[in-house]
Amino acid sequence: MSPDAALDAVTFTDVAKAATRLRGVVHETPVHTSRSLNERLDAEVFLKCENLQRIGAFKIRGGYNALSRLSPEQKAGGVIAYSSGNHAQAVALSGQLLGIDTTILMPENAPTVKLEATRSYGAEVVTYDPEKTVREEYGAELAKARGLTLVPPYDHPHVIAGQGTVGWELLQQVDDLDVLLVCCGGGGMLSGCGIAASVLQPDCTVIGVEPEAGDDATRSFHTGTLQSVHNPDTIADGARTPSLGEYTFPLVHHYADDMVTVPDSAIIDAMRFVWTRMKLVTEPTGALALAALFSGAVTGDGRRIGVTVSGGNVDLARAAELMA
Repeated sequence: MSPDAALDAVTFTDVAKAATRLRGVVHETPVHTSRSLNERLDAEVFLKCENLQRIGAFKIRGGYNALSRLSPEQKAGGVIAYSSGNHAQAVALSGQLLGIDTTILMPENAPTVKLEATRSYGAEVVTYDPEKTVREEYGAELAKARGLTLVPPYDHPHVIAGQGTVGWELLQQVDDLDVLLVCCGGGGMLSGCGIAASVLQPDCTVIGVEPEAGDDATRSFHTGTLQSVHNPDTIADGARTPSLGEYTFPLVHHYADDMVTVPDSAIIDAMRFVWTRMKLVTEPTGALALAALFSGAVTGDGRRIGVTVSGGNVDLARAAELMA
């Protein structure tokens, strides 16, 4: 696929239509602020709390938008998805709401809370060893064998448009942002938020944030060529994606203004602050964007900064270990 074709595949109109489609299905999540956070980071920080979203993460937006766009034949045949957890829950719940059978591939080491939640929405969960299995290949094999429609976690126009409604909402909730920091795994939310910002607040600088160990998108952005990483060792399990996709790579390259990485230690610092000072539960991946400010990868400089808090599905025992 050419870059131009990818850019044409998802537009601001698609994001706006997704927002209409999702109205009454997903929550319009709140924006939280903290004077202590602002003082610490020398900025006016606005947290878009997708940890308070249905299924505990922004992924329900893209999952529901994609499943709702399937043909009657595809809906009747069922769908398959692969995910470390949040897209899994999003597709499972969307299938339950729309009456579509769902099969989800999840790594054996996925957080227990995410495995249990996915099953609770009625999905068939198939686990695999991430050291031995390439989930994209396994998913394609099962889709063909069972006659299922594959709904990927980020590299799909309808998924990207749905995820972009995070930015679509935030940029209408908060005026005159100087910077928008977006968590980045496969780049679906970053692509969609970048599209929204280009129209709603075109002077806002959009920056994607990745864990240092999973820096494929950052390297791709700065080199202009698609880079990959294999099973990165990071606590941000939602950002252990191997690479950007054929849609998200051109979209991120076009709509993002910069990409930065953060160490796991900064993710923990950000988690500890929002848990203890703001009473907000966030998972490691959900704290990625805020960690850019805690690490100094992005400086406050007195600016108005929007921050996506992408999810809150965390194993409590594991979180306690991390923040001890």
